[in-house]
Amino acid sequence: MKFTINRTAFLRYFNDVSRAIPSKTAISILTGLKLDLTNDGLQLTGSNADISIESFLPVSDEELDLQVESVGAVVLSARFFGEVVKRLPDETFTFDVQDNFQTVLTSGQSEFTINGFDANNYPRLPEIEEQNELKINADILHDLINQTVLAVSNQESRPILTGVHFLIDGNGLLAVATDSHRLAQRRLDLENITGTYNLVIPGKSLLELGRMLADLKEDVSLKINENQVLFSFGNTKFYSRLLEGNYPDTTKLIPTDANTTLQLAAGDLLSAIDRASLLSHASRSNVVRLILNPANNVATLSSTSPDVGTTEENLQIATLSGEELDISFNPDYMKDALRAFGATDIILAFTTNLRPFTLYPSEDKEHYIQLITPVRTFN
Repeated sequence: MKFTINRTAFLRYFNDVSRAIPSKTAISILTGLKLDLTNDGLQLTGSNADISIESFLPVSDEELDLQVESVGAVVLSARFFGEVVKRLPDETFTFDVQDNFQTVLTSGQSEFTINGFDANNYPRLPEIEEQNELKINADILHDLINQTVLAVSNQESRPILTGVHFLIDGNGLLAVATDSHRLAQRRLDLENITGTYNLVIPGKSLLELGRMLADLKEDVSLKINENQVLFSFGNTKFYSRLLEGNYPDTTKLIPTDANTTLQLAAGDLLSAIDRASLLSHASRSNVVRLILNPANNVATLSSTSPDVGTTEENLQIATLSGEELDISFNPDYMKDALRAFGATDIILAFTTNLRPFTLYPSEDKEHYIQLITPVRTFN
């Protein structure tokens, strides 16, 4: 197996695939990068058993300048191989697998010999049928991930909550995540869906996928089987295992009415809570207090730390209506929620100071909504 390739272009693909490669694992070969060379191009594969990523580098891509001398396959220690390639002196390097899978990298006057492993010992990736394929714009899928994955649980005591629940049917795609303290729900309108799919994708998988989709301007193909989901885009395939079990019914958690509503810019509220959290983080309770007085059209945000001091700020609001309210909440949950809205006006809808409240864009409640459980305080 021997080829020459542009180093910078190669590293772009390598960096994507390496997202799936663990530094330590019980299956030692999974710490390696699999390289499989044919006359059509070079395929890179990385896996940690939960997610697997394949990228194909075609000979036809002029930027890669891939020159194939002899085909074959090998597995190399991903961490060491990547560090070597980053430091090679020339714009191109030559990759030559010799006896016993010893691999020689040459670039300019530099030469490295790396011990390789038999690619036949690398686990095979799952096969997912070409049927059951959906297409979603990469920008939209990237936003959906960012808007829901923030609410997944990091507690392994309830593994099913560490993922995002995807329900796909004739009404479109509904994505929901909750850690029992907060909830994020995003709906997409999709056309020509013939089947029904109910799956839970690990939040960690979606975080890595979201990073890869940033700035991508094309459709993403989604294929599903019993325990795997495959996202395909460009020359890359991203596999993730699915979580086993039934996701809890969250449909009844979101209140349908409100006694008090507040409308303001998400960015303004985020900045104010960020300031207030300087005090709340210095306190054991880590809560921020919001007092709403519709009669006077005043919304006041405050926070106290017995050891540090206090802060109080009147918010710049668009509208405030309903009953008076005095409510406390975790500022970190609120900051996560507000970042997901971006630069838009939002509505906060409250029932009582002890019941979960909702946040949604002022112009579109149907497609995106978040829910946060308040914190009980004793004044």
